[in-house]
Amino acid sequence: MIPIYKKEMRTYFTQMMGYLFLAFMILLIGLFFTIMNLMFRDANFQSVLSNTTMFFLFLVPILTMRLFSEEARHKTDQLLYTSPLSVTQIVLGKFLAAFTLFAIATAITVSFPLMLNIFADSLPVSRIVGAYIGWILVGVSCIAVGVFISVLTDNQIIAAVGTFAALFLMFLMEAFAMSMPTSNFASFIFVGLIILAVAGIWFNSTRNILSSVVLALLGIAVAIGLYLFNSSIFDGIIVRTLLWFSVYARYDSFAAGILSISDVVYYVSFIVLFIYLSINVIEKRRWR
Repeated sequence: MIPIYKKEMRTYFTQMMGYLFLAFMILLIGLFFTIMNLMFRDANFQSVLSNTTMFFLFLVPILTMRLFSEEARHKTDQLLYTSPLSVTQIVLGKFLAAFTLFAIATAITVSFPLMLNIFADSLPVSRIVGAYIGWILVGVSCIAVGVFISVLTDNQIIAAVGTFAALFLMFLMEAFAMSMPTSNFASFIFVGLIILAVAGIWFNSTRNILSSVVLALLGIAVAIGLYLFNSSIFDGIIVRTLLWFSVYARYDSFAAGILSISDVVYYVSFIVLFIYLSINVIEKRRWR
């Protein structure tokens, strides 16, 4: 993992991508800091972080678009995957390199609230720290999605556009969730579609049609039984499922200075899921 990490860090700082990411991220936060804090003489720096999370839509694709797509385009991916390193080590090495660059930019932005501390009578330190924790978790979640999208293509432009589209969809997911039907029957149909999707993924992984059909029939039978026994179990499942994919929906509590363990676990689970999906896609491609 360490050789991959060092290689990616070296690439970030020998090409323009790393410098562009750092420059744009610090510039945007500095601009919001100047307008919202300095010009209006407001010590509420957490509002700057809240308003700049949307820029992850543009910044993260710069950070992640070349991680795997460039390897595939240059046909060096097979050489990489046949090395003594495991796929897990390769993915983690690249992911940690992207995270490190993000952490460097984040560390530089800490100078902004420190400047406020010089001039402000009282600074809401706990809220700023909470906002930073949430901001970092949202950013790392977006990076995990970007790594996954980069695994799927050998074109950096497609990887960047795909990452932007995925993050934009997650940005709007809360609004989509609120407009979805909440009836028990609609939720039951939604669960049925998820079961069929899981069975399809299982078939794609195993190529065993019998086990896939059995899995689908068993899942649908259980869903029907639960619906007939107590349909209220399905109440609001569509909304809750869609909200799970909204990494932005849980940020508000952090911005208010509330550090919720359940929200931290959610973000960690989200990150682990997309890293696992990246590893799984590469493993399948490796043995074809």
